[in-house]
Amino acid sequence: MYLKKMEIVGFKSFADKTKVEFDKGITAVVGPNGSGKSNIVEALRWVLGEQSAKALRGGKMPDVIFAGTEKRRALNYAEVIAHFDNSDHYLQGQDENEEVVITRRLYRNGDSEFLMNGRKCRLRDIHDLFTDTGLGRDSLSIISQGRIESVFNSKPEERRAIFEEAAGVLKYKNRRNETESKLDRRMNSETCISKESGNYCSISRYDSGRRVFEL
Repeated sequence: MYLKKMEIVGFKSFADKTKVEFDKGITAVVGPNGSGKSNIVEALRWVLGEQSAKALRGGKMPDVIFAGTEKRRALNYAEVIAHFDNSDHYLQGQDENEEVVITRRLYRNGDSEFLMNGRKCRLRDIHDLFTDTGLGRDSLSIISQGRIESVFNSKPEERRAIFEEAAGVLKYKNRRNETESKLDRRMNSETCISKESGNYCSISRYDSGRRVFEL
């Protein structure tokens, strides 16, 4: 699996629709300061589900939409389409697709949408697809300006997430944490009323995976 093409329009400095094709191996983008090299990397992070405007060098998410110049009017939306070669069927759940296409759109009024192979999907679907592939949101496959320094200065548990991503266990750990969180919320709020006896009971504690009731 590898990124083979990106289509960008309305994202930051890309006022016109731009196609960037990547061959196997190394592709270098060369240009002077301010020419938009970093915008290509940030477009990839954005289409893969980046939710932090700060990580994209913006104040708020609509800042990624082309704001216009003296000679060109501002655009009302940003769109990035990423094409991944999946001929080796590396992406889970996409065994029947030789190519996987991820699309993200954002409108200036705040509306946004994600698409996977032309069908609308959730942000979580995008994260689940790429978790443990090296392109997850916590991976170091995409390194922006200042990212290396932030890794060295991060907390031990944050660095641990990087190794878990590389080892392929982060997806299952995230699912476990999410399930435990749902159980905790349920245990804190669940009450029951016995229809037969009319007794009121509540869950008082969670003991070794079993529900313990007190009447």
